[in-house]
Amino acid sequence: MAEENLKELENEIIKHFDEKTEESKQHFDEKTEESKQHFDEKTEETKRHFDVVAEDLKKEIKIVAEQVGSNTEKLEEHTQRFDKINDTLEIIKIDIGFIKNDLKQKINRDEFAVLEKRVGSLEAKVNA
Repeated sequence: MAEENLKELENEIIKHFDEKTEESKQHFDEKTEESKQHFDEKTEETKRHFDVVAEDLKKEIKIVAEQVGSNTEKLEEHTQRFDKINDTLEIIKIDIGFIKNDLKQKINRDEFAVLEKRVGSLEAKVNA
């Protein structure tokens, strides 16, 4: 009889542990599902947040790209202007060289005064 009671008590303990194990498993499964659901919600929320951030970044990058393009165009215009100015300066240098050369071939005032006196004295000799 004591052995029977012991066997019955052992069966009750096993049954109790089995029930508690099943309860724990169900509780764990529920909590796992809740955690999964919470994680999925947070993942979606994070995705939405990063989509918004990415969209803002795309807009900012587009604005910067447009500004760089505009600056590049302006830089090209200025480069063309500088090229024209350089060409004009080269022409001016050549012209100054010609003028300088022409001036070297002409006489100065002192030389002109001497020549004027000589012509005057020659005229005086011829007229006399």
